Amino acid sequence: MAQSSPAAPLRVGVVGTGGISRAHLPGWAELDVELHCYSLEGAEQYAAESGASVHSTLEELLAAVDLVDITAPTPAHPDLVRAALDAGKDVICEKPLALDPAEAQDLLAHAERVGRTLFPAHVVRYFPQYAAAKRAIDAGAVGSLAVLRFERTGSLPDRDWYADEALSGGIVMDQMIHDIDQALWLAGPVERVYAQQSIAASDPAVRTAHVVLTHRSGAISHCRGFWGPAGTEFRYTFDLSGDGGQLQYDSTKDPGIMFDAVASARHASGDGFLPDVSTLRDPYAAEIVEFVTALSDGGPARVDAADGVRAVEVADAALESLRTGRSITC
Repeated sequence: MAQSSPAAPLRVGVVGTGGISRAHLPGWAELDVELHCYSLEGAEQYAAESGASVHSTLEELLAAVDLVDITAPTPAHPDLVRAALDAGKDVICEKPLALDPAEAQDLLAHAERVGRTLFPAHVVRYFPQYAAAKRAIDAGAVGSLAVLRFERTGSLPDRDWYADEALSGGIVMDQMIHDIDQALWLAGPVERVYAQQSIAASDPAVRTAHVVLTHRSGAISHCRGFWGPAGTEFRYTFDLSGDGGQLQYDSTKDPGIMFDAVASARHASGDGFLPDVSTLRDPYAAEIVEFVTALSDGGPARVDAADGVRAVEVADAALESLRTGRSITC
């Protein structure tokens, strides 16, 4: 009986070889893919590190691959996504899908029109602490959500385009969109958005933004983002309170989620569920593997293009609130 030939490896094209492309590498290595890359700069170095084949044009790369991973700067996302979709490729695109909500919605419609799948890389859904919180909330550990607080601290990324709000969307669209997506994931759709921002007079790279989301459920989410001076320690926290308890996490204090006394009792009785998160895997690898698995078996991933569009819509409403000083209806 003749043996069947082994399946050919998935051919993945990485477009843009900056810092975030390296975060995706463990996932591609785990899947043992055939890696290709194209970038306006840095492709040769990336290839030396990853073993990827370098292509001199986007068209050449698209002709050589099955799946495209877009890790280029935000302003390039829409054109790159459209080109990949038009070439008949499924696409993974770093967040945000676009700066303009109408353009993000158009990318979703474009993917549906050509029959391909578009995944937005909202990786925080794959961080074990947030995934565990989602499972606990779905299992009733805190009852009905009332107040959600998220905080994300770091320093302004070192590429010049991040400091230009017209290109990056600033701290709200680039950094805080992670926590906006978490608020939507955990507490559902938003009806109103209000935002404020403070920029240091001594250094415009140092800034903080606060965004308050009023959910249709009545829950309130407060997201705080901070870009501190160079060298600021990266930190992320959440505090999720409901009528049945509370969940908290602080990346600088504890490797796991803390239950308050009420939620602990509910958890012990079997009403909540939180796995041990201390030994869980790289969230970027988990994200990549889940996307590819969903493409191969037709199942869902925990984030889809519609989620990416909604995150852009709410972040854009926050930016409008910053410009106008008004509460914005979503």
